[in-house]
This record gives sequence, C-alpha cells and structure tokens, in this order.
Amino acid sequence: MTRSSVWDVAEKPSQVQRRGRYLPDSMPHPAKMLPALAATAVEAYTGPGDLVLDPMCGIGTTLVEAAHLGRDAIGIEYEPRWAALAQANVGHARDHGAAGRAEVLVGDCRHLRSVVPADAAGQVAMILTSPPYGASTHGRIRTGSQCVRKSDYRYSADRANLAHRGLDEILASMTAMFREASFVLSPGGVVVLTARPYRRFGVLVDLPGRLVGAAEAGGFELVERNVALLCARRRDRLVPRASFFQLNEVRRARQHGAPLRVIAHEDVLVFARAS
Repeated sequence: MTRSSVWDVAEKPSQVQRRGRYLPDSMPHPAKMLPALAATAVEAYTGPGDLVLDPMCGIGTTLVEAAHLGRDAIGIEYEPRWAALAQANVGHARDHGAAGRAEVLVGDCRHLRSVVPADAAGQVAMILTSPPYGASTHGRIRTGSQCVRKSDYRYSADRANLAHRGLDEILASMTAMFREASFVLSPGGVVVLTARPYRRFGVLVDLPGRLVGAAEAGGFELVERNVALLCARRRDRLVPRASFFQLNEVRRARQHGAPLRVIAHEDVLVFARAS
C-alpha cells in the first residue's frame, strides 16, 4: 500500500488522543509528541515484534504507542521524574491490553551505547524522537496584571538538560546521538525525527534543515521527508489545533507588524546510515 507523505495526525485534539490512554500526570510535560504521530511512524517503519527506541522519551508516547501496536520498546530519559512517569504510562498501557513490552532507562541520548542494554545492540528497527527546541520555545509568557500566567512550561530546573541549551549545543548533541545510533540500529534500521521551525528574536530558525546537517555529520543521510499536520482537515479547510498560548503569541507578533501564522505541521525526517 502506498503511504502518503502527509500524515493526518491531529484529526482528534491531543487531549482526546491521550484521554484514558495516558495517566493524568502526563499533562504537565511541555513537549509531548502526538500519540497519532508516534503510532503512524511505528506502523510505517517497523513490524510486529520489532524493537523501537526513543532516546528522549519524555512521558513515553513512543513506547506506549509501540506497545499498543505489538512492538517492544526502550525509552531513555534524562529527567528521573519523566522517566518514572513514562514507565508508569507503559504499565498503564499493558493494563489496557498492549501486547508489546517496554522499559525506561535514565540516561543521556548522547551516550546510547552505554545506556542501551547490551543484548539490544544492533537490534533496534527504528529510533523515533523529537529533539528539544531550546529555552526559546518553552512557551514563557510575560506576566503582569493584564497577562495570563502559564504553568508547566519547563522540562526541569536542571540547566544541564538540553532543553535549556542553545541551538548549537543541541545540534552538536544530536550529531553525537546519530554517531551512537549506528551501534544500536539493526541492518536497515532508521532514525525518525519530528521537528518544526521556530522563531528566535524574530528570526526564523529552520530546525528541520539544521537537523539534516547534524545527521549528515553523524554519518546518516535523509531518505524521506513527510509532513505531519497539526490541524484537522475538513473538506476544503484546515481546523487549527493551536493552544491559547500559541495563538496569543501570533496575535502579539501581528500587532507589532510581524505577519506570523500558527504552525500547522511538523516535519517528519527519516534517516538511514550513509552509503
């Protein structure tokens, strides 16, 4: 069956996709992958019984969706708080009929060989993850008497977390992850990254393009590029799924003369070892 390069992963709002499938404590994480996006990638690039790895697993979305689709999974998470929650979400999935098994390990994505169990080396069919976008995209909102306050917009207070680092350091870390990926992937295994552009001090940062460069420096090449819609399609129109805070930032930018639009998609970048 031919696979479309446009993925309809937001036909249902994110909170509906997670309701009952993830524990309520999952909601505070500031950068959750859409479950439908993870499930689409798992189905597209792996088969039943395959092993999936997410080296920055957050609340465990990749692991949960892989388990529900009959794949096994390993998650690596730098923050113990989120690692514990990811493991709890995996347990919740198993309690609700997921056939696959998954484990979560606390560790650094830049050191996969020292974190991934030895018996999993060379067995991973797909690495699926979404890199952090850095401090500029944590969603901080100016507060004051006329402003809405926002909570749960930080991964952690640990300044060593990549989410707090600048773009150059994030890209260098992704290159390190790609170099390590060669040792855990099976023959023909792929790395799938989801990312979107963002603005920093009014300048558009092409994060997907920069990630392609980081992958090439790590010995991989881009073999496929897809679009995951972050809005629903209703005949001839798109229904946005943007949060209040995303909409608010776009409105503010327009008031200051910047013709911004709400982000409507994420790039899904698929990499294989360079030939």
